This record gives sequence, structure tokens and C-alpha cells, in this order.
Amino acid sequence: MIILPAIDLKGGKCVRLRQGRADDVTIYGDDPASQARYWREQGGAELHVVDLDGAFDGEMQHLEIIRSIIEAFGGPVEVGGGIRTADALRAIFDAGAARAIIGSAALENPAFLSQAVELYGDRIAVGIDARNGYVQTKGWVETTAVKATDLASAVENAGISRIIYTDTATDGMLGGPNLTQMATICDAAPNCYITASGGISSPYDVENLKMLERKNLRAAIVGKALYDGKTTLAEMNAAAF
Repeated sequence: MIILPAIDLKGGKCVRLRQGRADDVTIYGDDPASQARYWREQGGAELHVVDLDGAFDGEMQHLEIIRSIIEAFGGPVEVGGGIRTADALRAIFDAGAARAIIGSAALENPAFLSQAVELYGDRIAVGIDARNGYVQTKGWVETTAVKATDLASAVENAGISRIIYTDTATDGMLGGPNLTQMATICDAAPNCYITASGGISSPYDVENLKMLERKNLRAAIVGKALYDGKTTLAEMNAAAF
């Protein structure tokens, strides 16, 4: 597996939210580019970046900061949050992103998703955020009646080769991932690479993900546990290999 440290952007700062709630935010720094450089120095192979303001507002708000993050990291960076138009996709790739993550629009605008895949192929990933197995949209503000497994299957059929699955109930809680749901998502889209997100806070959690024995479970995103010093990127990388 690959471990991706996360940088979440809100108001130009590096932050983490508990369970995706905009009113429960912790600020970890005001220099995102410096943070990206640090994660690279600590052994980060890839980086996960989310424009939280973009996710809430429906339009990217941190493009220039994201550009500086990508330059500072110097390796593959995937970016999500507010990418809902062809212009937004073009802008994020022009900024140097390795992958663009389409979230709410994957459910709400299948035609856009198809267009994105046609234009950019496997550089498009879909972010599926869910609580109790049901998809959430617009920065986790709205919970739909759509099952995450159904959406995973649908986007695989649409040509997507990579899904980032976040269990929002565990995100930022440092209590471990939802292993049952993660296995279910892997099985729902067997031909997609799956990245696990939400609650992954120790090498033990990484070992548990590996023990699911799902060949398509490719990566895990770690955020709050690294920022709070609960573990190190070196420790997480060691568990992943």
C-alpha cells in the first residue's frame, strides 16, 4: 500500500475537520507549501490535497496555493474539492496535479464525469464520501439516498479506475477505519484501485487494512494522526510495505 499524507485547505491554512464539520476545525499551519515540502522530506511518495472551501462552495478557492503545494512537494499530488466543471479540471491539471478528484459531481452530473474520463483517462479519480453506507455530497453537508456501493459500481462502469473512499463518521476521530465498509467498497468495484480514508491513525490500522486481502486496496490517506503526532509518516510507510 501507499500512504498519502493529507493537506486540507480552508481560508488559506492547513486544517483538519472532525467528521467533515466546518464548525469543528483545527488549524495546523498557515504555510501549506512548507507543509507539503515537509511531507516529501519525511518520505511521502504521493500527496492528497483537498480544497475544503471549494467543496463547500462548489468552486475551487485555493488554486494558486495548490499550485505552490504541487511545486513544493515535487511528486505526484492528487487534488479534490470543488472540481465540477471542465474549466476547473483544466485549471487543476495546468497547476501540475497528477490526478483530479471528482466528488459531488460524480453523482450529480454523470455527463461531466464521462467527459472528464474521455479527456483525461486514468488521471480522473472519484471521491466517494459516505456515512452509514450512504453517499454524502457538497462537503459532507447533504446525505443522499444513494448507497456508496452502488455509486462505486456505477463509476467503475463509467470508466473510472480509481476511487477514494472516505467514511465520514470515522474521519478525524482517530478511532480506526471502517473495515467492513472498506471491504464492501473494494468488492463493489473490483477493477478500481481503492484508496481508504477516514480514521486511519496508526500502523495497526494499516496492518488491518492489509489483512482485508483486497488486491485493489491500493492506498490509505492519513491526516490528523500525523498532525497530532500520534504516529509518523515513517512508521506508517513501514507498516504499508
